[in-house]
Amino acid sequence: MLDNILLGLQIIIALIGAYQLVLTFFGWYRRKNKANHAPQKTFAVLVAAHNEEQVVGALIDNLKNLDYPKELYDIFVICDNCSDHTAQIARDMGVHACERHNPKLRGKGYAIEWMLKELWKMPRQYDAVVMFDADNLVSTDYLKHMNDDLCNGSKVIQAYLDTKNPHDSWITAAYAVTYWYCNRLWQLPRTNLGLANYLGGTGMCFDTNLLKDMGWGATSLVEDLEFTMRCVMRGVNPTFNYDAKVFDEKPLTFKASARQRLRWMQGHFNVARRYFFPLLWKGLKEGSWSKIDTAIYAVNVYNLFIGSILTVVLWIDLSIPGVPNFTSLFQISPNFFAVFSVLTYAQFVIALILEKAPWRSYKYLVTFPLFLLSWWPITFYAFFTQNNKQWSHTEHTRVIRLEDVQSKQAS
Repeated sequence: MLDNILLGLQIIIALIGAYQLVLTFFGWYRRKNKANHAPQKTFAVLVAAHNEEQVVGALIDNLKNLDYPKELYDIFVICDNCSDHTAQIARDMGVHACERHNPKLRGKGYAIEWMLKELWKMPRQYDAVVMFDADNLVSTDYLKHMNDDLCNGSKVIQAYLDTKNPHDSWITAAYAVTYWYCNRLWQLPRTNLGLANYLGGTGMCFDTNLLKDMGWGATSLVEDLEFTMRCVMRGVNPTFNYDAKVFDEKPLTFKASARQRLRWMQGHFNVARRYFFPLLWKGLKEGSWSKIDTAIYAVNVYNLFIGSILTVVLWIDLSIPGVPNFTSLFQISPNFFAVFSVLTYAQFVIALILEKAPWRSYKYLVTFPLFLLSWWPITFYAFFTQNNKQWSHTEHTRVIRLEDVQSKQAS
């Protein structure tokens, strides 16, 4: 009985993995760009910040120099429970410093919800709202691309997420590889197939009327995933703009990375519990591939959790002398399993090639499997601590400006 259950779980996880592997082939090409439009949409540019005095100035300077009419956008820095000079820096640089003090409701989701309510009260109203983290940098044509997508009918848009410090350590390099992979072989295939894309927490753009109608309501540890689920449930598919680039700073050390990823996985478990079955049922009932695909994405955290446990159990079982107690897919078809495993890892290499990643990024593929394996204990611990909603802040070590990122990309 137990052997049949374990085999059944292996088959389900393998099928989901095969499904994702097939989807990646649809990211090997890019469709022609959509129609361009003259600048016409107005934007409220929100910057979520908690004690970000070291990096917020570089982003504000970046945002003030976007290639978009200055009268069509305003910058608002959400100074959320700050105890440093973040607010003063924002005021000194001539942008709106919106200070929020609520230590009981901490975290980006709560800060955004508060800011949107404040924004709706203001005399000037905007066509769209865009959101960044204080440690980001933005391509100068970002708002042009958002304007085009909004004019072309998109209501929720995710920009291309890149890393601004990909070669600071093997950890930041692992994040960079993951981002290139996700942009090219997760997001772009769904764009090409007309499926829903996923919000990535920053570089997001929202139609104002949709935000007012839906409300923010995303206050989990992964507010981006939560809002994605809410949108798809309503039949609003977020879209992906490959050309609008946002550069995100990544933690340098394994410890800081593990803390950040633990928070993500705790939030993912929470969102999966709430949205997987409703989305799956609605997708099956309506015959909506987008809803079914998004439900599968939501439950991936459980696939990783169960898959890691199964793998460890089967490894132990196979290593014990004598006849194995449990049937594994590897035993049934070792050649197929080996090919599937190689193809799965080869996706990351292919992503680097397609994205024209710097050559020195390839050397980090040697340590990248360690980063992938580290998700197992993090996910395991997250499962048993998923009710923890304590938000944690990522420390920043130095200032990087857009010209620094661009010069490194060119070299």
